[in-house]
Amino acid sequence: MFCRYFCLFGLCLFLLTQRCSLGHVSSSRSGDTASLPGFENLTMGYNKYLRPYFGGQPVQIAMSLDIATISSVSESDMDYTATIYLRQRWTDPRLVFHGNKSFTLDARLVELLWVPDTYIVESKRSFLHDVTVGNRLIRLFSNGTILYALRITTTVACNMDLSKYPMDTQTCRLQLESWGYDENDVTFTWLRGNDSVHGIEKLRLSQYTVESYYTLVSKSQQETGSYPRLILQFKLRRNVLYFVLETYVPSTLLVMLSWVSFWITLDSVPARTCIGVTTVLSMTTLMIGSRSSLSKTNCFIKAIDVYLGICFSFIFGALVEYAVAHYSSSQKCAAKASQEGLANDPAKEMEEVNIANILNSSLTSYKRKITFSSIEISSDNINCSDLTMKTREKIKCVLRNKIHKIIGYFTIQNPSNIDHYSKLLFPLFFMLVNVFYWAYYLYF
Repeated sequence: MFCRYFCLFGLCLFLLTQRCSLGHVSSSRSGDTASLPGFENLTMGYNKYLRPYFGGQPVQIAMSLDIATISSVSESDMDYTATIYLRQRWTDPRLVFHGNKSFTLDARLVELLWVPDTYIVESKRSFLHDVTVGNRLIRLFSNGTILYALRITTTVACNMDLSKYPMDTQTCRLQLESWGYDENDVTFTWLRGNDSVHGIEKLRLSQYTVESYYTLVSKSQQETGSYPRLILQFKLRRNVLYFVLETYVPSTLLVMLSWVSFWITLDSVPARTCIGVTTVLSMTTLMIGSRSSLSKTNCFIKAIDVYLGICFSFIFGALVEYAVAHYSSSQKCAAKASQEGLANDPAKEMEEVNIANILNSSLTSYKRKITFSSIEISSDNINCSDLTMKTREKIKCVLRNKIHKIIGYFTIQNPSNIDHYSKLLFPLFFMLVNVFYWAYYLYF
């Protein structure tokens, strides 16, 4: 009997002990639950579809940016691709809790909170990184301030002026704007002005150098209202050294190579023709190669196109110079050979003497038959104005004499002088054109 009462007493004592321990655990768990910031607000009465201060003052959203990379700048598509870390801060009084701590919450909790509807203006393609999970950060402070960070890769349009390519400087923008909330609901500000943007001064691009950047606060006036907009504007200066080594130096050397023909004699037809044709074809290939990278921007007359056109003109001019010099030389040689042939033919000399005697006797008999009161015709001096002829024939004679004089002005007496002058004039004009070219595109 005693054993039975003893067992019953032990069982009751055990049950009381377990009840006390369970009560202690439940109370500790309820205390942990109550310490979670914003938990009760999220589960009781929080409406994520209504912005903070709904129906009252607008929500102030402060932003900051980290530019991780600018992977590419496309002149043909006129855009750039960048990876950015976008951070947004705002205050939601519904999430205020006691204490001075901040808590980093699971990113999936953002689905239960109100967040701004920020989008990137002029974005062609954008995506949020999701490896290994969605690259989002949500941090809650005791005063209700929320930090919301995203990692985004976006391709944004950038209007470019390629008229000075490759000595150009392009100005691109990254614009952030609210999609649905106008300025009566939200306001955008930079967190620390220009210091709100980091990383852009450390970027290393293949063809560009970031020259400067600054931030702006603006508004976008749409048909549905006025929306807040933040603007990051930066200037990209192209590195011209690559194009100097790739295009400018080879084209200049081709022009200088075309001048080698001026030191070769006119009789070396294969050598001079080969140099001229080779340089022209090489220059054409270089021009086609420079255009292939910018096939979709042919509407621009670029600085590099102007220089290649100048070089092509000088090379083609050197080829034409040889054609003119060779033609003049052949004409002079043919005239000299005909004169020598006439001087060595006595039969032709006798024939010329006989013809001259016949003409003199005819003129003498003509003078005897016809006498003029005011004009005397002599066999020593005969011109078109002394002869009695019709007005049309006189005009023809005068025009013929004028044409012969004009042709005489442009007749090259010594074809070898063409090469002599070209040796000096071609390099001089090319240097002069280069001075004007570089001065215009670098300083104007």
